[in-house]
Amino acid sequence: MVPAVTEFGRPHRHHSQTDSTNARARELALTGAPGGLVVTASEQRAGRGRQGRTWFGAAGSSLLYSALLRPLGERPLLPLAVPLAVCEAAEEIASGVSCGVKWPNDVWVGHRKIAGILIESRPGGVEDSWAVIGIGLNVAVRRKDFPPELAETATSLLAESGEGAVLDVGDSLVALNRALGRWVDAPPQRVLAAFRERDVLAGRAVAWARGEGIVAGIDDSGHLLVDAAGKRVALGAGEVNLRTADPHAS
Repeated sequence: MVPAVTEFGRPHRHHSQTDSTNARARELALTGAPGGLVVTASEQRAGRGRQGRTWFGAAGSSLLYSALLRPLGERPLLPLAVPLAVCEAAEEIASGVSCGVKWPNDVWVGHRKIAGILIESRPGGVEDSWAVIGIGLNVAVRRKDFPPELAETATSLLAESGEGAVLDVGDSLVALNRALGRWVDAPPQRVLAAFRERDVLAGRAVAWARGEGIVAGIDDSGHLLVDAAGKRVALGAGEVNLRTADPHAS
């Protein structure tokens, strides 16, 4: 039975500047910090995404967030559940915004990325295992503040909400704590159904190091299903770096 995680955000450690909120959360996890711990920062110098990528987060305008889930327990669909929580939190604070998920764990609005997720875990016994859930959410970043290399692929809740919108990073923190608490313990079938409803890759052409094909959705283990060269293949998140046919959707 998966132990219930009813609350994130207590304790809460905030840094005006740090290298990485995930690094700070991992340090605290190793010294026995409790599940529910959240580390945030106004600015981070070495934010990371999947596969060693850097993460851009405008100082004071992005939610830079890492949460400690302890014990980890049996949560094989955690990488799918977390972006669902991000979607719900984003839609709660930004009226009219509708989010989708690019497998495995990027959150999009339209064809632009609004949030990225990096989960780092330590397997072990039921009580010894834990996961640090790192999330970067562009909240109040203005379009002109994105660096040139992200101008066509990234967006923020503010940019998608239209003129006159007033969005606060603190509100997104509260909303994300609540949503994450709901989704980390959601039943697998609920996670799968919700992910499939938000799956922006289904039916699209993708390519990876060893092939290319058309996405057919996800299986019950959370693998990406792709129809390629007359057969259906299942891809794991750790083995691929997907390229989509849309140049604005990388």
